[in-house]
Amino acid sequence: MSISRTHHVRSHRQSRWLATGLSTVVLGIAGCGADVTTTAADDGPTDEGYPVTITNCDRELTVDRAPESIVGLMPSQTELLVGLGLADRMVGQAQTGTYALPEEVAEQVADVSELSTDTPPAREELLEAAPDAVVAPTTYEFTGEQGFATLEQLEQAGVTSYVATGGCPERRNTAVVEDLLTDIENLGLIFGADAEAETLAGEVRGRLAAVDEAIDGADQPTVAQLYIEGTSVFAIGAGVEYDIIRRAGGDNVFTPDEDLFEQFFSAAISPEEVAARNPDAIVFTVADDAQEQRVRDYLGRTFPDVTAVAEDRLLAIPASDVFPGALGNVSAVESIAQVLHPDRF
Repeated sequence: MSISRTHHVRSHRQSRWLATGLSTVVLGIAGCGADVTTTAADDGPTDEGYPVTITNCDRELTVDRAPESIVGLMPSQTELLVGLGLADRMVGQAQTGTYALPEEVAEQVADVSELSTDTPPAREELLEAAPDAVVAPTTYEFTGEQGFATLEQLEQAGVTSYVATGGCPERRNTAVVEDLLTDIENLGLIFGADAEAETLAGEVRGRLAAVDEAIDGADQPTVAQLYIEGTSVFAIGAGVEYDIIRRAGGDNVFTPDEDLFEQFFSAAISPEEVAARNPDAIVFTVADDAQEQRVRDYLGRTFPDVTAVAEDRLLAIPASDVFPGALGNVSAVESIAQVLHPDRF
């Protein structure tokens, strides 16, 4: 069985996906937890409703007026900005080669400059676009050692930098799908798009509630979420990836309370470990159809007696759907739930 959307991530993106989480740990920038707050500042607005102060990744961000020159540092964030009605304020989009935007979104940003294709933009390229706000999925996009503009450098340049709640370093292992709602609310406040944020949040809540209603009372198949690179196997046992399985009505065989995932949401494991846990289903992220086939071939060769393989319950999802702060998180919940519980949809 295959779960797909219209966009895919290139193969190298899978390694970057794992590296991103590791980078956020190494960076050591304090993360934001479930108690992310939004508060209106009370020292006199510059524009109507401003200034606004929010807390993001343990940083207090104060915005004096609605930003007018925005860069989405990943396609997932570009999609979210478009969903908030902000396409006409965008001056740049980044990492555009990592996966294609949905057609209706791509049309709205067709004239927006592409600052980078396969990696975040270099510091100079980003600053040359003269943004007054940037939105990123993780703190990896601000790694100075990689030549990217740091949070501090952007602040000095007067740029508001927002990181998806689930991509904050200390939040990465405990992120949940509902963190997307925090991002929608925060971005609505930052950009003065409160009405659009309320509408989008309502749509997200409605889609998640529909899944909850459909699978209510259903048995939970056991699920292993894996990342396969060649013959290397990584288990996913924490973060928004873990919560996506939970929200879809799956019982994760790898859990956040294991020592394996004490510091990082993913861990290298042996094939024997997968066989020992014998999941009913295996979910894995893919870059494209070719990679999906390679992973399926590997799983078939390596785990012929594991229930998931024997019963062909191998579920491929686009890697783009599991990045923090992505509307694709909801799509992943819906798609996985439909395959785990076909009789409920």
